[in-house]
Amino acid sequence: MELKTVVAVIRGQEDMERVVAVAAALVRDSNGHLVGVHAEPSPAAYVPAIGAEGIPYDESIIEANRKRMQALEDSFNAKCNAEGISCEWRGAETFMGDSAISSITSALAADLVIAQQIDPDKEDDPAVDLEALVFETGRPVLFVPYTWKAPLELGKVVVAWNGSRESARAVFDALPFLVKAGKTEILCIDPQESDEHSALMAASEIAQSLDRHGIKTEVVNQASGGIPASAAIQNRMSDSGTNLLVMGAYSKSRIRETLFGGVTRTMLKSMTTLTLMSR
Repeated sequence: MELKTVVAVIRGQEDMERVVAVAAALVRDSNGHLVGVHAEPSPAAYVPAIGAEGIPYDESIIEANRKRMQALEDSFNAKCNAEGISCEWRGAETFMGDSAISSITSALAADLVIAQQIDPDKEDDPAVDLEALVFETGRPVLFVPYTWKAPLELGKVVVAWNGSRESARAVFDALPFLVKAGKTEILCIDPQESDEHSALMAASEIAQSLDRHGIKTEVVNQASGGIPASAAIQNRMSDSGTNLLVMGAYSKSRIRETLFGGVTRTMLKSMTTLTLMSR
């Protein structure tokens, strides 16, 4: 499968640099089309519950928002034209001004969604519900670390495999990447024995399936040694020079991960490499 339609979530100028660099490389390889989506807060007057006079919206803030959106559109089009790729811009004014939420409708008709991880050290990094992209679109989402630097390379891809529906979805959503990868590793942390297979053979069937696509893989069964699975995955990626992580998102429930932590939430906060998630 080629990536013919890619949606880029654009929050601001800084994340545009990284998101468009990754998206342009993918779209150019497949002769595809890139859709950039950005949202600004919509005009809204504040009306108190009882008694007091309402507060009108500030026209100067609205004008500043619209100027920022226009500047981002101009920058997006200029970057895409310089890359020689087909593109379009979709700007919106919404109540929250959340570019991820505004991307959902466009994402439903896309092969891939790309968004940058939130930088926790940037106070001006716009608030955005990245998890909604995973839960509401039904499409694979490629997250770009805020520390990522071009160019896009696929020398080594690690697939985090736990035998779940979510990890299976992620593997097959990642086929356009895996067929171009120099090396693909299927990583199993603390693989479990089942009625169908031994622990050592937990990833054998998915490896065989990928082999039929012409994708040669190496299966690595690794004990966590008591550390969280997310830490074990990150350690493996660091040791092996990984360029892309492929994983299923929220194999545990979202509420459980919120309360007790989990691989998905940890990776969203502390990813060190490009990460493709599917659910």
